[in-house]
Amino acid sequence: MTDQNLTGNLAAALTPTGLGSRPSSSTGPAAAPTDGPARVVIDLDLPGPTISRHIYGHFAEHLGRCIYGGFYVGEDSPIPNTRGIRNDVVEALRALRIPNLRWPGGCFADDYHWKDGIGPREDRPRMVNSHWGDIVEDNSFGTHEFMDLVELLGTEAYVNGNVGSGTVAEMSEWIEYLTRADDSPMASLRRQNGREEPWQVPFFGIGNEPWGCGGTMRAEDYAALARQYATYVRDHADNRVTRIAAGASDDDYEWTEALMRAAKNLEHPGGEAGPYQAISMHYYTMYGPWQDKGSATEFTEEEWYRTLSRAARAEELVARHATVMDHFDPHKKIGLVVDEWGTWWNVEPGTNPGFLYQQNTVRDALVAAIHFDGFHRHADRLLMANIAQTVNVLQAMVLTDPDSGALVLTPTYHVFAMNAGHKDARALAAHVLLPEEVQEVDGRLLPMVSASASLRPEDSTALVSLSNLSADAPRTLVLDLRGREVLGHEATVLTGASTAAHNTPEQPDAVAPAPLTDVRAHARGLELRLPPHSVATVSLQLGN
Repeated sequence: MTDQNLTGNLAAALTPTGLGSRPSSSTGPAAAPTDGPARVVIDLDLPGPTISRHIYGHFAEHLGRCIYGGFYVGEDSPIPNTRGIRNDVVEALRALRIPNLRWPGGCFADDYHWKDGIGPREDRPRMVNSHWGDIVEDNSFGTHEFMDLVELLGTEAYVNGNVGSGTVAEMSEWIEYLTRADDSPMASLRRQNGREEPWQVPFFGIGNEPWGCGGTMRAEDYAALARQYATYVRDHADNRVTRIAAGASDDDYEWTEALMRAAKNLEHPGGEAGPYQAISMHYYTMYGPWQDKGSATEFTEEEWYRTLSRAARAEELVARHATVMDHFDPHKKIGLVVDEWGTWWNVEPGTNPGFLYQQNTVRDALVAAIHFDGFHRHADRLLMANIAQTVNVLQAMVLTDPDSGALVLTPTYHVFAMNAGHKDARALAAHVLLPEEVQEVDGRLLPMVSASASLRPEDSTALVSLSNLSADAPRTLVLDLRGREVLGHEATVLTGASTAAHNTPEQPDAVAPAPLTDVRAHARGLELRLPPHSVATVSLQLGN
């Protein structure tokens, strides 16, 4: 088959019919049958590709109370802050060691003109945030404030440029303003605005959702623009940019094919891909249709399982987009970035429908755990992922009360914390074997156990992540650990009184990590008992 007749045929080959209606281990979580006890088999001496720490990335858009009232309260706020940035939010996220933060959008990015957000705040022009609540944005949080936040967090910047309503020159000048050190026009303008030294910006997005809010473009039209705009996002001084082309929604494999076809220098292992080095995709987990996505806190057992099945679909989509990329890029020069993922529920009653504020329950924690297990299995292609979003929007890490100012850590926050040991570790295959027949939910097989593992050879440690997807049944599970001696272990579990349990200012620890004490030695390694609807991690100290 030649490239000239791939369009349509390659995308068709990636439909569920083309790849088979039953998912394999490469398209979603899988379990093999066994006559013995339920177990997870891990070969501790067979490390795979490195799991990029950037898979644990975050997203902050000018949307609802994510920036204003979330990250930023202003210097005159009674809430303790540093140059207007909330101290408690920074402290919570520094504890997670978040690897990167994407900003200013999202849909907002393609309405945002960066020069409106620099200089004295009283002189900055206002704009209409037409996508999120149709409110007036005063641009008091702009480039300098964001980069200040990045430095306070100790993280890396993922800046998303404006293709939909911006210009090539505007994008080119922004990266110059951010990263150039000499007396160029934009570097001089930055100094006039109070910043002498340039910043490091390792990631730059070439627009957002151009198939929708970013311009309602066709794939081939955007691919041409992506080549043009990315060319002008230049590397200044020692700053090296990974340029990320805005990719597909869900299963639009033809969009990925168009971007891969437009990329350059993919045929040979040496040299860098151009003009962009990564492409993105977006996928959200929800129970109902867009018009009625379901409640964050009130759901049936059927909705529980269907939600987890739809979360598992994320890995299927990653695998199939990666298959398209493999055809054009066998040397894996271009990374895949899932820079918007997470649950999307109806907003909490009484809140602005354009602000996307939702609660965060044990169900959201399981969704996050399933995503990470899948992401780990595709570490060879997956460069980055960004949960949507970090504060007060969709599947947030932290929620801030608009009245009291109190901060709450969500169950999803705790999943990120428990999985931190996977960052930059080597992926290990984790084979799930279950004695029962795997359930079919929402058209796909859903094992009631999800698992992944990783190894740090430098300090002889491994981390195993396990989830019991059953809404009401505990699970006894054997960790069948092979290839290395296990000298010690430490286990942690996250669950709640119900599948809908969540944290509030009044009950901030209703869902919080606790030691998993029901762990014992087993002839194959370890045996443990997981509560229903729970996420667990087991840290292993290994011998030679």
